[in-house]
Amino acid sequence: MSTDTTASLLLKKQLAELMKSPDSGFSAGLVDDNDIFKWEVLIIGPPDTLYEGGFFKAHLYFPKEYPLRPPRMKFVTEMWHPNIDQNGDVCISILHEPGDDKWGYEKASERWLPVHTVETIIISVISMLAEPNDESPANVDAAKQWREAYPEFKRRVARCVRKSQEE
Repeated sequence: MSTDTTASLLLKKQLAELMKSPDSGFSAGLVDDNDIFKWEVLIIGPPDTLYEGGFFKAHLYFPKEYPLRPPRMKFVTEMWHPNIDQNGDVCISILHEPGDDKWGYEKASERWLPVHTVETIIISVISMLAEPNDESPANVDAAKQWREAYPEFKRRVARCVRKSQEE
């Protein structure tokens, strides 16, 4: 069986499981019913965080080698967060290629592992929204503001939340 087939069967199974028992914090589906490798996710801003009340849309792009390699995740809704770059790309350990980190910041066990599912990825991203990692920022400006000018950071996030509610 080709990796392409394995990946698409696994993704179809995960999609069916998410449809059968949806999570209250997010929803997921395909961007295009003919492409199992591109998903759209709607994350509801987690309660008791700066993102509460927001509706944040993101895309997951799965490689043909999934689950051996991680998907990429990109927010299409405007986001202001230390671990989401200016283009919306999410930077968290579990979405980094498997194996040792050539820079030595992450253990192999913190990086992508084939046991991760769409659900575990999204739950990790929701957790990241609640607790940014400013030690390894994808958006240096947001991390600096989070550390040094928190009231401005909160205002900027509040604008993103309001904007997400209007889209």
